[in-house]
Amino acid sequence: MSEKIDPTAATEFLRLESIALVGASDDKKHFSNAVFRALEEHGIHAIPVNPHEPEVGGRTCYPGVAAVPGQLDGVIVMVNHATAVEIVKDCIQRGVTHVWLFKGLGGESAMSDEALALCHEHSVEVIPWACPMMFLQPVKGFHRVHRAMRRARGAVGKAA
Repeated sequence: MSEKIDPTAATEFLRLESIALVGASDDKKHFSNAVFRALEEHGIHAIPVNPHEPEVGGRTCYPGVAAVPGQLDGVIVMVNHATAVEIVKDCIQRGVTHVWLFKGLGGESAMSDEALALCHEHSVEVIPWACPMMFLQPVKGFHRVHRAMRRARGAVGKAA
């Protein structure tokens, strides 16, 4: 799992019209709640998905990718890597062509060799190893430092 994060691809992903956030939480202590709110604040149509939450941020939360009504252009996966593989399979079955496999500092990660291989095998554009808040412009505070640290280690490419 040594893929480099392409900042141009990350920016293009965040321009998709309809993005589901799998693992969304209504609990403000969960980082997925901060990501959900940041997406919304940036004008991104974020759709919360979590079988354990009836709503997130006052919006209906769907139990799975298959249950999301209407158009679904991309999915941000913020669950552990074992569950992420099943989510990627659900995305492929639904025809989702853009998947973001979340990885922040510490905690669980959606990244795994299997999830990444599934995306490549089914021609799904994948953003691996990253947190969306490192690419929501303007990048603020710790997220700016996080991106700089990853760039210094060679994990984030230069923007085109």
